[in-house]
Amino acid sequence: MSKKKMKFEVQENESIDACLERMKKQGFIPVRRTEKPIFQEVISGKETSYEPVGRQIVFEGVSID
Repeated sequence: MSKKKMKFEVQENESIDACLERMKKQGFIPVRRTEKPIFQEVISGKETSYEPVGRQIVFEGVSID
């Protein structure tokens, strides 16, 4: 029997603990954490550069059942 998988993204203005608690309430436990940087394009004159402005955290969870 295969366990059901689901992804949970840490929302803006939500702590990691709050996201993990939300997962638990829905019947999932975390098995993987993925972080992706978020960049902003900055154009100054003829040069284009990219500056980090945040990060996206996603947890992959499997059902407890």
